[in-house]
Amino acid sequence: MARMGAFRRLVTKYRRHVDFLIIYIEEAHPSDGWVTTDTPYIIPQHRSLDDRVSAARVLQQGVPGCALVLDTMTNASSSAYGAYFERLYVVQSGVIMYQGGRGPDGYQVSELRAWLERYDQQLQGALARPV
Repeated sequence: MARMGAFRRLVTKYRRHVDFLIIYIEEAHPSDGWVTTDTPYIIPQHRSLDDRVSAARVLQQGVPGCALVLDTMTNASSSAYGAYFERLYVVQSGVIMYQGGRGPDGYQVSELRAWLERYDQQLQGALARPV
């Protein structure tokens, strides 16, 4: 839950320069599967797209204003990006500019924050240059 708060702060700070998108994939710790004691939500394994939509709406409440899309029921995005359980990316003009580690251990909002800070500084420098 703390990571969601850190991510929410990044969205708030950088949304004027960056479009944020959450791709909701299969539930890592479904209430009817591999449950952990620190899971903040009670979400069963998705058995249909409607189940995934309902679960995604719960997630979106934690990051209001952030665009959210759903992975397919065959988990195509998760497979393509190696996102299971969670992962952070920066994609710019179709090119992966930043790829975070796989969660939960490799999921480091601080690394993404550092990348965004450098990017923001580059933008500020570009804006300050005479034309």
